[in-house]
Amino acid sequence: MLTWRRSTLYHSPRFPKRGHTVHRMTDHGHYHELLKDLSTQHRALRQDIPDVYKAFNELSNAALTEGALSTKVKELMAMAIGVVHGCDGCIASHARGAAKAGASAKEAAEAIGVAILMHGGPATIYGARAYTAFTEFAAAGPA
Repeated sequence: MLTWRRSTLYHSPRFPKRGHTVHRMTDHGHYHELLKDLSTQHRALRQDIPDVYKAFNELSNAALTEGALSTKVKELMAMAIGVVHGCDGCIASHARGAAKAGASAKEAAEAIGVAILMHGGPATIYGARAYTAFTEFAAAGPA
């Protein structure tokens, strides 16, 4: 499926700064491309602060590991928190994680609904983005 892709400016796509937004067609969804772009940016920073990234990855793995709560529930929670914080990278990463963990579209929608309850109007914007990200990754199937 071909989709328009916005690159470079992820924190405020409604109000891009001149010269900071590029549109082009890709054969992947927006959120797949977003993670790909962020991975490149993280790689450069990770080279300068490898211990910070190692510790963050260990924390992430520990927090998302199956326990009293399933990984699926934890990924849905993290996606909802990404909605509240307006973090497209968080939304994409945890929407992918939730889809991989077997969450349904209905479960994703309900988790987003809780984020909207807790954050109000701004969450309706990022909630819609999270649902789009989830359905994109769910449709793509296991990676």
